[in-house]
Amino acid sequence: MKKWFSSLLLFIVLGLFAKNKDVAAAEALVQRIAPAFSSRVVFHQESNSEQKDRYQLQFKDGKLHITANSANAMAVGFHYYLKNYCHTSVSWFADNQIVLPKEMPTFTETISNEARVQHRFFLNYCTFGYTMPWWKWRDWERFIDWMALNGVNLPLAITGQEKVWLNVWKKFGLTDEEIRGFFTGPAYLPWHRMANIDHWEGPLPMSWIDGQADLQKKILERARALNMKPVLPAFAGHVPKALKNKFPNAKITSLGEWGNFSSPYQSYFLDSFDPLFNQIQEAFLKEQTKEFGTDHIYGTDPFNEVTPPSWEPQYLADVSKHIYESLTKVDAKAEWLQMGWIFYFMQDKWTNERIKAYLQAVPQGKMILLDYFCDNTEVWKRTESFFGQPYIWSYLGNFGGNTTLHGNLKDADEKIENTYLNGGKNFWGLGATLEGFGNNPVMYEFVLDKAWTKGSSMKPFVETYAKTRLGKSDENAAAAWKLISEKIYVDYSDVGKGDLTNSKPSLRGYFNWTVNPGIKYKNSDLAKAWRLLILAKGNTDTYNDDLTVVGKQVLGNIFVKYRDEFTQAYDAKDVVKMKVQGQKMLELIHDIDELLGSNKNYLLGTWIEEAKAMTTIPSEKHYYEKDARKIITVWGEKGRDLNDYANRSIAGLMKDFYGERWKIFINDAINAVEQGKTLDEKEMINKVNEFAWSWSEAQNPYPTKPKGNTLELSMKLYDKYFGKWQ
Repeated sequence: MKKWFSSLLLFIVLGLFAKNKDVAAAEALVQRIAPAFSSRVVFHQESNSEQKDRYQLQFKDGKLHITANSANAMAVGFHYYLKNYCHTSVSWFADNQIVLPKEMPTFTETISNEARVQHRFFLNYCTFGYTMPWWKWRDWERFIDWMALNGVNLPLAITGQEKVWLNVWKKFGLTDEEIRGFFTGPAYLPWHRMANIDHWEGPLPMSWIDGQADLQKKILERARALNMKPVLPAFAGHVPKALKNKFPNAKITSLGEWGNFSSPYQSYFLDSFDPLFNQIQEAFLKEQTKEFGTDHIYGTDPFNEVTPPSWEPQYLADVSKHIYESLTKVDAKAEWLQMGWIFYFMQDKWTNERIKAYLQAVPQGKMILLDYFCDNTEVWKRTESFFGQPYIWSYLGNFGGNTTLHGNLKDADEKIENTYLNGGKNFWGLGATLEGFGNNPVMYEFVLDKAWTKGSSMKPFVETYAKTRLGKSDENAAAAWKLISEKIYVDYSDVGKGDLTNSKPSLRGYFNWTVNPGIKYKNSDLAKAWRLLILAKGNTDTYNDDLTVVGKQVLGNIFVKYRDEFTQAYDAKDVVKMKVQGQKMLELIHDIDELLGSNKNYLLGTWIEEAKAMTTIPSEKHYYEKDARKIITVWGEKGRDLNDYANRSIAGLMKDFYGERWKIFINDAINAVEQGKTLDEKEMINKVNEFAWSWSEAQNPYPTKPKGNTLELSMKLYDKYFGKWQ
């Protein structure tokens, strides 16, 4: 009897401890996000045998009471209050101020809500290169809070893994120099981790390896406190070429060309049936667990954008079976999270027969698929819902950190609702797999909101969103967002979305697939929305963000017309008009640069200085700066196919990089006509490539503080390009 009573008492104590731990995490979040309200927000934890996240809000005794089953659900409940009663937006930008009402709003009703799916995923391997490589803890702290407020409980967590690999490869006989030379530069690590490239911009400094490992520990501790299960990596077969010298009989082969990189940067793959594979998997998982712990969900992605050694279904089945077994030999609770991107990217090769063999070789429920690009193609529809394996409907929405306005709210709303109805019992969750973020936040907050909101919800979501971005209710802001949601957000994002300003110059069309300026809306509609936002005259950082990006996009769309008029003058051999049009093109780029320069979140100087701040060693500062410059401009080798893939409109880059490239084009075209010649576009592009490469390796500083007032600049530029708006 005493033993039974002691066990019961222990169970109660542990339960109370767990509850207090969740409550403490939620209270700490409120203290960070809304300290003025912290004394009047009371959290209660309820038990939940059904394991469904849910919350309840009540306002009584002058305090907001939030009852929920987990810290994550508590955060979502608090976010509901902030959005719907305070009109407060919490941005993913750490520098954006959170504006609260002076008086804490009250309400009389009881609000209850329950998650429609238990798993909410966020991030993409590429995000760690296009957005997060230079982040410090303050950036991560705000972002983890943002994820919790939006209900994310399954984030990708791949920071710091190079420290684990350094220790593992040492055990297999490689030297520090060989290992650090195997790694790429910091911004390129996502593609190294996905087995696409090796060595590029290496060797990786030890200051980076050690610093990122320490940062990862903080990230994981905070994420786990907010009931998230971070997805850590596992070994998928990618090995250093130098390993062949230590194990000459191992089946190690090149994965071939990727991204038009030359052979020295090709990556190497260890056959999963080689005895060495299990040894490396065991060493890695044990070392990673020692450093970072585990939540038993591992991101493992063989064959990402590369061709498997064989397309035979049985071979593919054997590979996945063997990889899964290599995980469970070390961690019996292991679950495998697999990117579904491969089934979209090489859909002509990944037939249903091959996909089914690959998926069903793993026990049902143990391989989770990210249906990666559902805004374009829902793979679950053509694979009988991934043949029964659990899957997450994912919105991609961004490639390379491109800064164009793209997305389709109505389409996402309809697709998600259809998946709830027809996606099968193995529809496991919702998520977003964006390559870079900071752009189009409305799309990601909407997708994550669909995990908690039933039925078609675009219209009410947008109405609330307009208030939160401005910090108050306003008819102009409401009209602007209604117009944007219904007429501007009508096309999903795709590879290479970018304004023509960001393209390598050309007389017609656009130079390369990495910058496609096509839009499926009327620029006059976007200009009208910009005017309405100007009339709203807000003073929140999120309002300024919207004013900046909408204005930038309006002006960027005009550039196509200006370039076409320049080309018409070139065809007519009208040098005078060419000079006038060329000046208008460059002036427009400078105006865009000035508008972006008024906003602290769109400064090239910040990107570069944050990279340099990763170290105190002067030579390493230059190394990090070069890495930061290359990824957003030339991307890869000089003049290669991926140049401009990560094009983005930020102050400094517009004027000094894109503007200078167009200046070369304009001058060469004018000189050609004056000399009675045809523009040598190949020679012109060679000059552009030389300039771009020189810029990517330069060290000139750029401002890190905004200049000017965004609202005043918006009014001035609207007047300049559209006439008086009042």
